[in-house]
Amino acid sequence: MKILLLGKNGQVGWELQRSLAPLGELVALDHDSKDHCGDFTDLGGLARTVRAVAPDVIVNAAAHTAVDKAESEPELVRTINALAAGVLAQEAELLNGWLIHYSTDYVFDGSGDKPWVESDATAPLNVYGATKLEGEQLIQHSGCHHLIFRTSWVYGARGGNFAKTMLKLARERDSLSVINDQIGAPTGADLLADITAHAIRTALQRPEVSGLYHLVAGGQTSWHGYASFVIDYARRNGVSLKVAPDAIKPVPTSAFPTPAKRPHNSRMDTAKLQHTFGLKMPSWEIGVERMLSEVLEK
Repeated sequence: MKILLLGKNGQVGWELQRSLAPLGELVALDHDSKDHCGDFTDLGGLARTVRAVAPDVIVNAAAHTAVDKAESEPELVRTINALAAGVLAQEAELLNGWLIHYSTDYVFDGSGDKPWVESDATAPLNVYGATKLEGEQLIQHSGCHHLIFRTSWVYGARGGNFAKTMLKLARERDSLSVINDQIGAPTGADLLADITAHAIRTALQRPEVSGLYHLVAGGQTSWHGYASFVIDYARRNGVSLKVAPDAIKPVPTSAFPTPAKRPHNSRMDTAKLQHTFGLKMPSWEIGVERMLSEVLEK
């Protein structure tokens, strides 16, 4: 099997290089790769890359994910998040191959308090969410075999993430204010990558599993709960912190105005994924503890 991975140096792409390698020949590209075009603003170049590599599976881990910045450059974001995904889907269909693609809870409006299921009505609140939804639709309409994984609150040990930011601030400040009215599940890039590899093996044996799935860690928390968990773990493991345990203040989203609106409810139901692929989603705490143990050793 030959796999073409795009976006290899992002948080998910980095983990995918590890998880996909045992499945077959892996060609991994990023936006500045020399041998083939991995630049998602060059749609013709992307198409030529797929034809030159002729993969059995395309894994698209590239995206424009700067949610606030996206509000000021909607055409660029649409090219990267939607039109490029459509090109990959068309090329996958021509090759009779598979396209694996990652989407987001931001396709929903964040209302209510029930976990979103795949069939719920979409209503994105911002440019990022709208372009990711269009990408999903272009893939679905292409007719290619595909797995679209909607996820949320993604983090990795490599690069920046929310937990690292909270630890830095906890070392510097006497008190912190963290949003407590957005609810979701922190989901590790390593978990996404491992499930992707498992799902690809299943999909090649059972093409009927082609479709859309929600993929997040188990359980739920707020950003305030996430921050409190991270800081408590660090304190219990001997990290010297300036912030007191009772000085992490919960505040509403309105306390931190941003160019892009955020959904309040990012809960996602993973029953379809678990049933189809025979999986059990680990709790978000397990993944975050594992990431912290790696980060705090450095």
